[in-house]
Amino acid sequence: MERSEILAKVEDIFREELELDDLVLTDETTADDVEEWDSLSHVQLVAAMEEAFDIEFKSREILSWENIGDLIDSIEKKL
Repeated sequence: MERSEILAKVEDIFREELELDDLVLTDETTADDVEEWDSLSHVQLVAAMEEAFDIEFKSREILSWENIGDLIDSIEKKL
């Protein structure tokens, strides 16, 4: 799966989980950029991504993410 395909799928997950139909994500997007992305929604987003990509993240891996680019790097390594 290409990085752009992963980003598109992650963006779809974020749109659905956060109920933001027009949300656009980039590698540089952080939780500070998206008002609805709080600690509770973060847990829901991680669970949705694990299910969608059929992968599992380690806690330290999740804590190391600083932006969407880091998240996509983690997904790429697992696919």
